[in-house]
Amino acid sequence: MSLFAIGDLHLHFQSVLKAHGQLHAPVWQNHEEILRKNCEALIRPTDTLVLVGDHSWGKNLEECERDLAYICALPGRKILLRGNHDMFWDAKKTDALNRLFEGKLFFLQNAYAPYQDYAIVGTKGYTFEGPFFLRGKKIVGWDKEAEAHAEKLIERELERLKISFEAARADGFSRFIMFLHYPPTSILESNSAFTAMAEAYGAEQVIYAHCHGESRFHDSIEGRHHGITYRLVSGDYLRWMPARIL
Repeated sequence: MSLFAIGDLHLHFQSVLKAHGQLHAPVWQNHEEILRKNCEALIRPTDTLVLVGDHSWGKNLEECERDLAYICALPGRKILLRGNHDMFWDAKKTDALNRLFEGKLFFLQNAYAPYQDYAIVGTKGYTFEGPFFLRGKKIVGWDKEAEAHAEKLIERELERLKISFEAARADGFSRFIMFLHYPPTSILESNSAFTAMAEAYGAEQVIYAHCHGESRFHDSIEGRHHGITYRLVSGDYLRWMPARIL
């Protein structure tokens, strides 16, 4: 019973693809078939696969029907995190999604998923991507309005993450693997409210996605940091081979 993770599949079987990088970069060509074959070779029915957000370009469930069917057909138990492009997933209607896909997919929001003696906890997260403007590595501008908006989103996601941790703790779990779609820190940070929460609850690993395209692979923490292992699992970073977490 192994635990695997990968993110940013950006499936588009029924939706219009407009992302320039995904249209033209070699790593994205036929990525659906490459991932399927890798999963079938690697993941057993008793294993767990966490999909770390940005599953589909579809704007609603109808446009995501084939994308979600593709995910359902992958081997193992599938746990999904919400990404910034997952327009089909209204956070307030997560329970309805879980009823609709009961026995096939578990949509993780304001809850946790058990894995052996661990609790899988997580939320979409958020990082500052717009409040500052860079020229090279030098800050040349700052958008106060964007910063205020980002802070509200971060507070919302921190509350959701806390609910996830506390639900697991209330059920007796003390070992945690924490998942975020967004990276835990921005390119200006070495610590954040998300890393602080991971440390406060004693998370053993923090797994994240969102950073894809070679220029973005190293935007956030990687490796050991304050006793926690941080790992990027974006699909193109992994070359469509799910990462073994445990």
